[in-house]
Amino acid sequence: MRSGAKVAIVGGVFAVVASGVGYGGYNLWNGITGGGTSVDAEAGDAPKTGPLSAEEVTTAAKDFLAAWAAGEPERAAQLTNDPVMAGPAVAAYREDAKVSKAVITPGAAVGTRVPFTVKATVTHEGVSKDWSYASELTVVRGQTTGRPLVKWRPAVLHPRLTAAATLRTGVAGTPPVKAVDRNGVELTAEKYPSLRPVLEELRRRYGSKVDGTAGVETYVDSGSEAVADTTLLVLSKGKPGKLRTTIDAGVQAAAEKAVKGFGSASVAAIEPSTGAIRAVANNPVKEFNTAFMGAQAPGSTMKIVTAAMMMRNGLATPGSPVECPPDVLSRGRTFQNLDRFSITGGTLTDAFSRSCNTAFIKAITKLSDKGIADTALGATARDSFGIGQTWNIGVQAADGSVPESAGAETPASYIGQGKIMMSALNVASLSATVKNGQFLQPYLVAKELDGREFARAEPLPRDVASGLRVMMNETATSGTAARAMTGVPSPKGAKTGSAELDNQAVSNSWFTGYSGDLAAAAVVQAGGHGGDAAGPVVAQVLKAG
Repeated sequence: MRSGAKVAIVGGVFAVVASGVGYGGYNLWNGITGGGTSVDAEAGDAPKTGPLSAEEVTTAAKDFLAAWAAGEPERAAQLTNDPVMAGPAVAAYREDAKVSKAVITPGAAVGTRVPFTVKATVTHEGVSKDWSYASELTVVRGQTTGRPLVKWRPAVLHPRLTAAATLRTGVAGTPPVKAVDRNGVELTAEKYPSLRPVLEELRRRYGSKVDGTAGVETYVDSGSEAVADTTLLVLSKGKPGKLRTTIDAGVQAAAEKAVKGFGSASVAAIEPSTGAIRAVANNPVKEFNTAFMGAQAPGSTMKIVTAAMMMRNGLATPGSPVECPPDVLSRGRTFQNLDRFSITGGTLTDAFSRSCNTAFIKAITKLSDKGIADTALGATARDSFGIGQTWNIGVQAADGSVPESAGAETPASYIGQGKIMMSALNVASLSATVKNGQFLQPYLVAKELDGREFARAEPLPRDVASGLRVMMNETATSGTAARAMTGVPSPKGAKTGSAELDNQAVSNSWFTGYSGDLAAAAVVQAGGHGGDAAGPVVAQVLKAG
């Protein structure tokens, strides 16, 4: 124990008292131990090897938690496999986070993992507040000593702590914000869970730009201006500044509900006439906002861009006849349609509405004659749909990528595979661009708030825009999207997609569509056909608009 500290055991809980301030508490099995010799190699013995016993796991966890709760960072550090990193972190828990008392209660070990709960008191400038949370640790065998040791990682102290971050208590770096939707309805993480990472980033970016004052908080200091700090406990509230967003609370509520039906799903909604983002939802909710940042292959929703490319380059119109065989050999690789279906005597609209892969891949032959087969898709995506440009929406978001291709990557890219990467927000913007006839960069807060530049693109040629609307309407009314879009108000349009991944048995389900002045896109991981999983998510959101 530290010099001058007194130890008392009361009802199985010990407390460390130093300088009149109580710090620490731990539910013990057998009183206080100091690391124990029962699991250490005796002098001269070879280090112990092999799997850890249940007793070793329990004792190692107990000793570490006791040292941590007692406010003894040096001792706690020596009970881990990385004392150099663990010591300062445990010390900062009391010194920087201002934790004046901690009662740590372990749960039953599960193998080498030991869950535990922390009931702490944070005290800063005469103000105290209780703080409770759960975490866990893992016990490993020391490589050189053979002793059971706690595997060090910052998340042991708090599950949201990372190696680059620090727990702190003090005046918050930025004032809180009261985010409201387009109609002034307050947006909270409690009511709209998917907005939690968005609201945290909005505070970091705009807290100092609206009329508010900072409060005193316990927070995770990310150590980076690019990453938002995370508030864990509010000791005294600041005065929040009002921040108006483009979110529509009604559409947001529908989006939150829609993704709950799937294990891993994301959706984003945009107003085509303005580019305003009306909703964003993810299930499960994580710090990583998948709907905005989760760039992945968009599957056949990419045929919106491919069809536009074909029309822009004079290859076809919606009523032009196109070939749709069961399979096609292109650039040394065979591609086929779902269940090897074919269309005889069909048009581009038929191929689009039934999502015929081979019809779009066959466009490579004519574009190769023009020398632009590997670049035309990327040029159309960038110049007409804003994909590949820098989007400044107000929070972090993927810009989308349609790079120049080569070899078999070119036909794969025409059907949304290969190296093409998009988020749900990017794909929602495809539908919004078709509906509006021109790309308008999506945004969450007005650009006047911080003077950021918006991405720009050329208006779609009138015949291309109208042609895409014809094909998307056909898809929504009698094609692969018809079942999902039943009951969605007109004017409407849609496109289904599925994206195959090498390490995934079932493809990702994609769907995008518009109704009136609302466009949306969703992706359901391992959801299969676009109309089966992602389709109902988009339909629910569109009906709410």
